[in-house]
Amino acid sequence: MLIPKKVKHRKWQSTRRNMNKIRVETRGTKLSFGSFGIKSLAYARITSNQIEAARKAMSRAIKKTGKIWIRIFPDRPFTSKPPEVPMGKGKGDPEGYCFEVYPGRMLFEIDGVDEATALESLARAGDKLPVTTKVVRR
Repeated sequence: MLIPKKVKHRKWQSTRRNMNKIRVETRGTKLSFGSFGIKSLAYARITSNQIEAARKAMSRAIKKTGKIWIRIFPDRPFTSKPPEVPMGKGKGDPEGYCFEVYPGRMLFEIDGVDEATALESLARAGDKLPVTTKVVRR
């Protein structure tokens, strides 16, 4: 699982999200390393566990050939309170780390494998993520 080595703030404030005014990503929208990639089409928060599950699915599909690039890193802490705890008494404890994905962000890239294998592995990785994705090629 991906987690930051050190963080400046243990807990972040939650963002106010108006889904009618969701922004489009401007950074990290093009293929930079590989020949094939998977791109986000919607907003979501992707946890480090989900990134790891997608990476494992891709690795199993391409076997020992090719190279995978993970273009996102979970640096945003998220908290949760234990079950059946009354309201109040402060914010919950940090549970893990996530990454806020906006439409247009490149999530994973792959190179060194044939087209059919790349498309299959990226589709499997997209199934593991909580966001609608699209496979793109150079």
